Amino acid sequence: MDTAVESSVNNSGDCNGESNNGKVQRKVGLVYDETMCKHDTPDGEAHPERPDRIRVIWEKLQLSGVTQRCVVLGGTKAEDKHLQLVHTTDHVNLVKSLSTKKQDDQRDRIASLLNSIYINGGSSEAAYLAAGSVVEVTEKVAKGELDSGFAIVRPPGHHAEADKAMGFCFFNNVAVAASYLLNERPDLGVKKILIVDWDVHHGNGTQKMFWEDPRVLVFSVHRHEGGSFYPGGDEGDYNMVGEGPGEGFNINVPWEQGRCGDADYLAAWDHIFIPVAKEFNPDIILLSAGFDAAIGDPLGGCRVTPYGYSVMLKKLMEFAQGKIVMALEGGYNLDSTAKSSLACVQVLLEDKPIQGSCEAMPFMSTWRVIQAVRKRLCTYWPSLADELSSNLIDQKTPTPIVITSNSNSEAKDNAHEIMDQMSKLNIENHQVDTKVSTSSWRSDLSKVDVWYASFGSNMWKQRFLCYIEGGQVEGMTKPCVGSMDKSPPKGITWGLYPNRLFFGRESTNVWGQGGVAFLNPLTNLTDQTHMCLYRITLEQFNDVLFQENGLNVDFDSPIFDLTALKLVENNGSTPLEADLAPWYGNVVCMGREGDIPILTMTCTLSLVEKFTSGEIPLRPPAKAYANTFIRGLVEGGIFSEEEAEAYIDNAASKPL
Repeated sequence: MDTAVESSVNNSGDCNGESNNGKVQRKVGLVYDETMCKHDTPDGEAHPERPDRIRVIWEKLQLSGVTQRCVVLGGTKAEDKHLQLVHTTDHVNLVKSLSTKKQDDQRDRIASLLNSIYINGGSSEAAYLAAGSVVEVTEKVAKGELDSGFAIVRPPGHHAEADKAMGFCFFNNVAVAASYLLNERPDLGVKKILIVDWDVHHGNGTQKMFWEDPRVLVFSVHRHEGGSFYPGGDEGDYNMVGEGPGEGFNINVPWEQGRCGDADYLAAWDHIFIPVAKEFNPDIILLSAGFDAAIGDPLGGCRVTPYGYSVMLKKLMEFAQGKIVMALEGGYNLDSTAKSSLACVQVLLEDKPIQGSCEAMPFMSTWRVIQAVRKRLCTYWPSLADELSSNLIDQKTPTPIVITSNSNSEAKDNAHEIMDQMSKLNIENHQVDTKVSTSSWRSDLSKVDVWYASFGSNMWKQRFLCYIEGGQVEGMTKPCVGSMDKSPPKGITWGLYPNRLFFGRESTNVWGQGGVAFLNPLTNLTDQTHMCLYRITLEQFNDVLFQENGLNVDFDSPIFDLTALKLVENNGSTPLEADLAPWYGNVVCMGREGDIPILTMTCTLSLVEKFTSGEIPLRPPAKAYANTFIRGLVEGGIFSEEEAEAYIDNAASKPL
């Protein structure tokens, strides 16, 4: 292998690796290589799997000082023969060729044939470095040179299958490392490997690669929702247990919904994972450490905190003498991913007690899934045979039916459920219908900034300013009243999000005959929608909401207050009162930019269903509306005029 420089610095103890409190310092390896950041979108357009994902982790670890207590490793390129332990020769050769000059004209065509993949001149090298680096740190842990390690790599790997790249993944990094230990290094004595995948998406590639191999126990906890969540289909179901000699060695814990948090994951750990791990007794653990189940992730829609990840990892360290290798998979909220990664490295170092607590209870659906998994797997793992006590499973949070995830289920009006959710967020004032004076709520919300993510005509700045300053632009049949606070946006940026753009309704008062833009609140990695983000106050965001729904802006109370902001940040999205917001009645959190939440407004899922069924018509936009839409994309530097027209035509013609 082509191995880069290795360094080790320990400022917390003496040269023998002993810390200042007399405890032997664990040797934790960290892999980071800036070269992997060269894998980027061809034209630099925004994408959730971006280079900053690993940069922010590395910066967070450096600023905290933990890198000084770890063994720092540079990247290592994988060897073809090791990749071919789990991938076909044709696939390895294809990935190798992607960055060659003769493929310059073919990359876009190749990417278009793959599922959720982009390619540029740096993709091949990054893919080789990601796989090789995971192999390198895994070998060092198996040898005993390191106690544990974290490979901060990209592109991720767990979706990659033997013969194809998909889901942002080129090579299956963890699978390559596991197969390397078992098949190339029997001298290291590793006979049983436990692969744990806590990425919010099912690791379809890893499952397939060890489907018939009893030497590898694959445990995955992920959103599934009957196969509607990416990567979709039945592969992530709990009935998929392996075949032949590998039967019983594949365990899926498929969440029925989003919003699952610490309590749900720890319940799965305590009542499925821990008993089985004790029986299996692995020699080493490889962790597909995706952080897209973290709170605030734009693709995941779950709520795991850094504390939750810490506790899950701490429980893992009870096995295999703590020989654990973490390999980064997903994680698209930069702040949550960095904080969760730091929390995990601190656990690997065992340098301080875990701080935090989990007072919430699992959802009812969580216990339902856990019981189904135990029943299906108890034939292979006797420790799962006993029924869980009624006292245990009665400790639950009702499955929420009011708060909807940004990639998940429908909302129904139930005030008691809202109150229950608010109380669990420790919000001091959680009265749903508290009336406050106009000046009071405006003063409070004017101090809070948000990014308003626009996807329709508001992407043209001059059109959006009508909602702020008042007035109208060409094509509008009536002016906007504007916001109470007419200050211009404090910043403007653009983003690309995995949601479906479509056009619906017969006509509008402002644009006349023709549809207007809506965004499906469900995420889908195959969909990409450009959005213009305006940094405004939460007071102004309310005034835009009022105007988008045909209301006056002189309300005595906000339609979306600080309590609602807390809820949407934790749960993905929240429906508004239908009589107040009949068109754009669903506020969706798309993630964070810096430390500021990104909010958009669209229709509820019940309206999406009506658009899909034809009860509410899908209609191409009016010409004046489309022209405004096009001006936004062109002046924002996203498309040429012809490309913008094609973008709109595609969204308007593709069925929901």
